[in-house]
Amino acid sequence: MRLLAVFLLSVNLLADWPQFRGNPSLTGVATAGLPPENLKLLWTWEGGESFESSPVIAGGVVFIGAGNGDVVAIDLASGKTKWKYKTGAEIGESTPAVAGGMVFIGDLRGGVHGINAADGKGVWTFKTGTEIKSSPVVVDDRVLVGSYDQSVYALNAKTGKQLWRFETTGPVHGTPGIANGVAFVTGCDEHFRAIRISDGKEMFEVPSGAYTGASPLLEGNMAYFGTFGNEVYGVNMAAKKIIWRYEHPVRKFPFYSSATLVNGKVILGGRDKMVHAVDAKTGKGAWTFTTRSRVESSPAAGGSRIYIGSNDGRFYVLDANTGKKLWEYEAGAALSSSPAISDGRVVIASQDGRVFCFGG
Repeated sequence: MRLLAVFLLSVNLLADWPQFRGNPSLTGVATAGLPPENLKLLWTWEGGESFESSPVIAGGVVFIGAGNGDVVAIDLASGKTKWKYKTGAEIGESTPAVAGGMVFIGDLRGGVHGINAADGKGVWTFKTGTEIKSSPVVVDDRVLVGSYDQSVYALNAKTGKQLWRFETTGPVHGTPGIANGVAFVTGCDEHFRAIRISDGKEMFEVPSGAYTGASPLLEGNMAYFGTFGNEVYGVNMAAKKIIWRYEHPVRKFPFYSSATLVNGKVILGGRDKMVHAVDAKTGKGAWTFTTRSRVESSPAAGGSRIYIGSNDGRFYVLDANTGKKLWEYEAGAALSSSPAISDGRVVIASQDGRVFCFGG
């Protein structure tokens, strides 16, 4: 029993962050392996290429897509390169997903790549109609990803074979959120859609009335996301309707950042240079924190702390309850990438080609 307890504790401490927002519900919340209160820079990886993709962490390895098309694996403990895989095209915001010994990512020529996680060898490539900025999500034996060809695809994770394709009426920029066998997609076609994962059939849609680049946060019967209509929505998925809308009373700017949910507050960045916290039940503003530039990074949460980057080149740690700044680090270049948390460390990448790892 003692050995079992030690094993379970070690697994709990690692707590992988294997995809964009950490899990298929896109909550952005780390439940174990949290960083210490007093952070310091542990290592910096110099890539030489801009990073808009966000890092993920699985099995003690950091995976990220670089602007030049390289998918890179970096040892979390040391910051040393393990391997690089060349997609042959540039990579934008698409963030890797790691599952079943494979790494999946999309590129700006419409390719979806399945890569061996251990050695970086390519296993398969699938071509969509045009660029991919959506991040893949793995559900059982299939990979779900959106494309700017106005479609959501389900691919066989082992072979890359198309299982189904669902066509919307606009580019699919965001990452599908997954709950109860259904993929929920916020669309550039101004609709929030529920698509059955087993066969690609639409279950329902909710008109949002606004272009949406952010991905939906799913919690219980609710979905939360910001829009280019300068609002944040709370959508009741059981009732199939928007039950509240939040808009800052003065500053009217789009929301590109995807949200996290901490202590009853929906927290996300805005292009108004602020981080916003909104009451999850009422949609009323709770607090804001002002940076020096737009905030396109999506926050990661650990305990009552929020970790987020800003295009002002600073990495911030905020108190989730009050919005008070607890710590900041000057990275020197825009941080539109989103943080990943695992094994007591937090990792984020900058637009001047560096990956930063912080811990105790």
